[in-house]
Amino acid sequence: MLDILGGIDQWLGEGRAVALATVVDIWGSAPRRAGAKMGINAAMGMVGSVSGGCVETAVVEEGLESLKDGKPRLLHYGVSDDSAWDVGLACGGKISVMVEPLDAKWWVIARERVQQNCPMTTVTILAGDRAGQKMVTDGGSVLYSTADDVIQASLVRAALEQQQTGRVEVDDLDVLVDVYRPAPRLVMVGGAHASVALKNIAHVLGFRVVLIDPRKAFATAERFPDVELISHRYPDKVLPEIGLNADTYIAILTHDPKIDDPALQVALPSKVPYIGILSSKRTHEKRIERLIAAGVDPELLKRIRTPIGLEIGAQTPEEIALCIMAEIVAVRNGVLA
Repeated sequence: MLDILGGIDQWLGEGRAVALATVVDIWGSAPRRAGAKMGINAAMGMVGSVSGGCVETAVVEEGLESLKDGKPRLLHYGVSDDSAWDVGLACGGKISVMVEPLDAKWWVIARERVQQNCPMTTVTILAGDRAGQKMVTDGGSVLYSTADDVIQASLVRAALEQQQTGRVEVDDLDVLVDVYRPAPRLVMVGGAHASVALKNIAHVLGFRVVLIDPRKAFATAERFPDVELISHRYPDKVLPEIGLNADTYIAILTHDPKIDDPALQVALPSKVPYIGILSSKRTHEKRIERLIAAGVDPELLKRIRTPIGLEIGAQTPEEIALCIMAEIVAVRNGVLA
């Protein structure tokens, strides 16, 4: 969504008609995931992507047709069956794309949720007489719906049962459950040199960044001018206040037990999916001994990822930052457990 907000808002401000294309389903090595979006205007302008360039031209043409007749259409592209697929994907995968005139009321709600970093789920009917009908929920209430009450109840149930973006069937309805998760947050404990590079890469990937370091010389606004928060308190005081949830990832980078150990004691029992620490094997063995002596459950200690990051032979601060973010992204995307 973030990659199309500015472009579509500009077109709407200029009074242009807009169509929206959304990836519904993929097979094989299609380059974009379900939920990826592309905006199309009547002048053949486009913003965003549904395939990284493989089928964009064909989707734009269908978007123009959708603007003409006001009807949604479910498109299929791929290479495995020429009789069923019209356009080949160079990468060898298959992709289904929903193209529809942009629902202006839905757009206002969706844009606001994204800009405020709030979760939402949109459920859209893909086929049949009700194709294009949709419902938006924040998980607790319906924010918008074009479906009748009976169908809406089915769409709400689909939103509650499906926690990830994907195509599902509910009460004989073929629907796309499009889950928008708030921007993930990276909490860096320690403002070491690698932290500057880590912050930069995290921002490029859409992460919000928080820096915690009692050592004021390391955690300065000059070194970290664009982070969400800089705290000079100890992490065991700050972490409970900022909230630790499934969209929070923690990288501990100080090499100082007085800072690292309290951070781990708070983070390990929490719901955060990632806790990495910059450490040697011997240093970590001593850390484990201290934490067990402090009463930390030995099972929780298995959650610590150290040495931090994927093994790429990293040497420079930038390479270390890259290997850390690579591991975090792999965890977030379900590639690493």
